[in-house]
Amino acid sequence: MMRFERNNRKLVTSEISMKKMSILNFFGVHLGFAALAFVVGCGGGHSSSASTPITPPPPPTGSNVQAIIVNAGPGGNYANGVFTSVSVCMPATTSCQTIDGILVDTGSSGLRILSSALTSVTLPKQTAADGNAVVECLPFVSGYTWGPVETADVQISGETAKSLPIQIISATDFPVPTSCSNRGAAENTLAQLGANGIIGVGLNAQDCGDQCVATGAQNPDLYFECPTSGCVVTGEPLAKQVINPVSLFTGDNNGVIIELPAITGPEATVSGSLIFGIGTRSNNGLGPATVYPTDNQFHFTTTYKNQAYPASFIDSGSNGLFFLTTAIDGIPTCSNASSFYCPTTTENLSATTQGAGGVGTGTVNFSVANADGLFANASATAFSQLGGANTLSGFDWGLPFFFGRNVYSAIEGQSTPGGVGPYWAY
Repeated sequence: MMRFERNNRKLVTSEISMKKMSILNFFGVHLGFAALAFVVGCGGGHSSSASTPITPPPPPTGSNVQAIIVNAGPGGNYANGVFTSVSVCMPATTSCQTIDGILVDTGSSGLRILSSALTSVTLPKQTAADGNAVVECLPFVSGYTWGPVETADVQISGETAKSLPIQIISATDFPVPTSCSNRGAAENTLAQLGANGIIGVGLNAQDCGDQCVATGAQNPDLYFECPTSGCVVTGEPLAKQVINPVSLFTGDNNGVIIELPAITGPEATVSGSLIFGIGTRSNNGLGPATVYPTDNQFHFTTTYKNQAYPASFIDSGSNGLFFLTTAIDGIPTCSNASSFYCPTTTENLSATTQGAGGVGTGTVNFSVANADGLFANASATAFSQLGGANTLSGFDWGLPFFFGRNVYSAIEGQSTPGGVGPYWAY
């Protein structure tokens, strides 16, 4: 259950102000993990220049390839967020709207769209057996998203997920029950979320799984039905939960690959590709990648300085490499943003990763620079050396891990040339 500190400082001249959230594995439910972070001010006592622009190799081509970009996001203040666009359509029609600024997140599953971004398409709301609307409260460590579950045909590159349950993030359609609002701050607007939505393309097929099917003590209270008298917790069948859209593609439905070029310093933007399918076409083979199976919590093991951390994961929705604490690794955090590390000089580090059951092993070399110095470059949004503290037991290999690697995410229960998911490969 990964929890991250959130810094709620208001913007002050020459001060870093950040928000960071994490979808938690709530009560053991397989929700995955999405740490969303953005910067609304830059400053600090160190300086850093943008690196010389790099020329990445030509992007892959094919109807299963979607362009992605690391930039400041639709709110103009995101750091290390990788975004794409999706087309949301009324089911079985050509009435569609393309929405950009959607965060690509391998740490969660399901599509979530801000209601303020979905302006020209009206979707059918999902209802319970008694006709009441079904609404979801998705918990974050720092807060929650709230909004109805609706059904859409979703198009991404040449792929389509038909009759896909998605969450429309809105606190105005239905009153937020106390059991949801008690989970922290609302993240239901562009200003709060920093993105027009999230596309979760992680290892799990649904955003909750078996524990949300039945009511009772096991149910983590994510899904509600909402009569006029007020919203109450309900069980939600697997097929009606918010679902990883990739799993509903006709083909190329066993996972994704994220390809981002290597960068050597802060960059204004970085372009890459989201490729659907693993071993289903000539452009998505595993090649030399090593497969790292995960346990039933979608974790694998990172060993760092001879200490094993078995609750580790890979998450494009986390904007940094989050690991350990200053008390353990000796790297100081920033005085004005204690989620991030601010070493005096860049730390060049190494760790070993290993899949569940000891299957797959490899070495990861990584660096952590002074976050104040990185953010001092006001034009930069992409940082390969951004790191921070994680007070729990695993490594969160966030977006910096993806630069210069092809990272594969295989969906649970799906067959691939590397075996049946879930697994990571790189």
